[in-house]
Amino acid sequence: MTAVDTTRFVTLEGLEGAGKSTAMAFVREWFEARGESVVTTREPGGTPLAEELRHVLKAVRDEPVAESTELLLMFAARAQHVERVIRPALSAGHVVVCDRFTDSSRAYQGAGRGMSSEVIEQLAGIAHPGCNPSLTFWLDVPVELGLERAAAREAADRFEQEALAFFERVREGFVRLAEQYPERLVRVDASAPIDAVRARIESTLEARYG
Repeated sequence: MTAVDTTRFVTLEGLEGAGKSTAMAFVREWFEARGESVVTTREPGGTPLAEELRHVLKAVRDEPVAESTELLLMFAARAQHVERVIRPALSAGHVVVCDRFTDSSRAYQGAGRGMSSEVIEQLAGIAHPGCNPSLTFWLDVPVELGLERAAAREAADRFEQEALAFFERVREGFVRLAEQYPERLVRVDASAPIDAVRARIESTLEARYG
């Protein structure tokens, strides 16, 4: 597979209700103000097929979803997304800003579900070899606040119906990722006033790309 420059590949991570969509707008506006062409996208999703898989993954259903099924569907959607959207956009010189990427699988399916980190990294190597973000904003919010925000937004999907303890494990997964990848993963206090969130994001972008 052809190598691609991922310097301009930025991702956003966090729990439900963390404010990733708002943060994405801040990142997009910062780059566009400097004359850059920006592609914004999301996971799971980003292509017609991957969006279908998103619906399958998030739909509330009577049939329990096996943890391995969930993980494999996530990476199936990701492989399609990277092949059809992310790699071509980066190769064309665009900035790519993505709402969630493999850090979400590490936190949700890894820390949250207890899936093997070795298996997750093997799947990452298959789904997007050599295509990893160079900068990740982790929108960190207390679990209860994030779920409260999400509940006010729309009906709960399959993930949002999980117990509080699940999301506590997921957040701890993000804490560990921030420790593991300090040069890439930047914590943003998503419970702070919106102006402070924007300032933190923009100062990081200025330091990295200014």
